[in-house]
Amino acid sequence: MKLLAYCLLAMAIPCASALAGDAVIGQKVYAARCIACHTIDASVAGPAHRGVVGRKAGSVAGFDYSPALKTSKVVWNEKNLDRWLSNPEKFIPGQRMFFSVSDPTERADLIAYLKTQHK
Repeated sequence: MKLLAYCLLAMAIPCASALAGDAVIGQKVYAARCIACHTIDASVAGPAHRGVVGRKAGSVAGFDYSPALKTSKVVWNEKNLDRWLSNPEKFIPGQRMFFSVSDPTERADLIAYLKTQHK
């Protein structure tokens, strides 16, 4: 029984590290997939992303958010960003972002990159 537990644990460790994401790859994914609507420091079609991790959703001053996002009470952390990027409308119905990232590895990489973009 202990051997089975150790084997299961050993198999889980690579999975956990794979979900941690790679910020360098995430920066490239961001440039390829997000930059049409977002930048790190300026709001364009979407709000600026600097400091997004730990920030309340719908709180960038001067950006015109949907009422659904402004009243969501979501704080962006790794789990919430993953849910959001996976399916924004399912996570917060009535929001305005039409783009999603279906690949879990790309989401993890994007989130790892966003975590490096502090205020």
